[in-house]
Parts: sequence; C-alpha cells; structure tokens
Amino acid sequence: MENRVKLDASVAGPLFMISAALLFTAMNVIVKLLNPAFMAWHIGFFRFFGGMLVIFLIFGKKANPAKGINIRLLIIRGCVGSVAFISMVTAIRFLPVSTAVVLYYSYPAFSAVAAYFIYGERIGWSEMICIAVVMLGIAVLFDLHLFGGMTGQLMAVIAGAFAGLTVTLIRTLRQNNGPVVIYLYYCIVGTLVTAPMFIAHPVFPTSATEWMMVLGIVFTSLAAQLLMNQGFFYCLGWEGGVFMSSEVIITAIIGIVFLGDPASWRFWTGALLIMGSAIVLNRINAEKARKKNGVLLSSPAD
Repeated sequence: MENRVKLDASVAGPLFMISAALLFTAMNVIVKLLNPAFMAWHIGFFRFFGGMLVIFLIFGKKANPAKGINIRLLIIRGCVGSVAFISMVTAIRFLPVSTAVVLYYSYPAFSAVAAYFIYGERIGWSEMICIAVVMLGIAVLFDLHLFGGMTGQLMAVIAGAFAGLTVTLIRTLRQNNGPVVIYLYYCIVGTLVTAPMFIAHPVFPTSATEWMMVLGIVFTSLAAQLLMNQGFFYCLGWEGGVFMSSEVIITAIIGIVFLGDPASWRFWTGALLIMGSAIVLNRINAEKARKKNGVLLSSPAD
C-alpha cells in the first residue's frame, strides 16, 4: 500500500502562502539592492528568460509544458503580466520598497473594475466603497514632493492596475490550464517583450555577488509562484489573498528597519486604507466566484 503524507489544510495553506510571501519579499529587496546599471528591462529579461529555462528543464522531461488551451489569451495574459512586472520593478527602483509594494497591493480594486468590463460582473455598493477607499489610500500615500517619487508612484499604481487585470484573466485561464502553463507563457512573452531593449543595451553581472542576485530573482520568483499556487489547494481564495498580503508587512519591516524607508503618517494611513480594503475585496470577489462557478481567485503571477 502506498503511503502518503496528508497535510492539514489549516497548517499547509498558511505555510505555503507565507513562504511565498517571504520569497516575493526577497525578490523585491534584491531588485532594490541590485546595481543601478541594471534597468527594469534587464531585470525583466533575466527573470523571464531564466524562468522559462528552469520550467523547461524541470517540467519538459515528461511532457511539453507549453501545450496550453486558449493560446491567444495566454499570450495576452503574458503581455499584461509583463507590463505589471516591469512597472513594479521601475517603482521599486524609484521609491522606498515598502511604499512601492503597498501601492502595488491596490490590485484587487482594479481587478473588480476589470471583471466589470470583461465579465459584466455587477459592482455592488460594498465593492464600490472598498474601491473608493483604495483610491483614497493611494491619494494619501502619494507624496508629490518626494524626489523621483512621482514617476515611481505612478509606475506602482500602473503595476497594480495591470496586476488586477492579470488576476481577472487568470480566472478564465485556470479553467483549462495548469499554473505551470500559465507561468511559462508569462515568461515566454516577457522574454520577447524585454529582449529588444536588452539586446540594444545589454548589461551582464560583473561579479559573483551580482550573479547571485540575478539568479536569486529568477529562483525566488519561480519558487514563490509555485508555492502560492500550491497554497490555493489548501485555502480559500480570499484567505490566500490575506496570507499573501503579509508580503506588505514583511517588506515594510525590512524596508523601514534595514533600508531606511520613511515611516511617515502618509505611509501608515495609506497602507491601512489600501490593505484593509484589498483584503475585504479579496473576500467579496472570491465569494462571488464561488457562488458562480466554484472558481477561486488567486494573486497575480508575479
């Protein structure tokens, strides 16, 4: 008889999700500390190309991991996700990493709006209030006098908007495609998007430390994605969103304590408004999806 280890869902779900949040936090910090010579395009190319190679090496031995359903939508999701990642990297390079991540986590509000336009889902009063509070949090967090901050803040919000659209598209793709296929097309399209700029102005690591940091971006992002996907087998969509939001808390602690990020009233007030509303929206959207067709919402494929 085959022996299998059964995981307690109440333990496995939080464990997988918080582990993913820690890895995404590590990726954010590495991006922040990487040599400024590496632009967002360079970081994106290494992340996407490296992720694509790793997936083919791991999953390509037994089957073709690129065999997906609805290729057109997989490509569109790849384009949207690539814009979200490039925008987020740009924001992290310009802003305190804690501020960038808080603004990025406004994505559930944008996801609700995207679902309205794509699926025709009605936006109820509770969702409207949450979206309005998220927008208020963004307004509070914006500091027009922060040096270099305007570009970074706008890019962080753009990243959140495209991440929200990504989550909405993944809801359709997950009905017929596994997480590996979805992530692989994300990496393939991201490689094609970033390759022209990388080829035009190539930058490579020049030391062992830089090579470790670049490889760290590749493997932390891939491992975090796989752990997050696995975590959704053990917890509800809104619960997973809450656990994943710990990325903001962990990043804020690291940014404030170790990187000298400012912890003004703007940050704490904006973070509370955005994160509180995002958590409520995650629960509302997951409940609506469950009642409609049993599909659970997930976080965007960072």
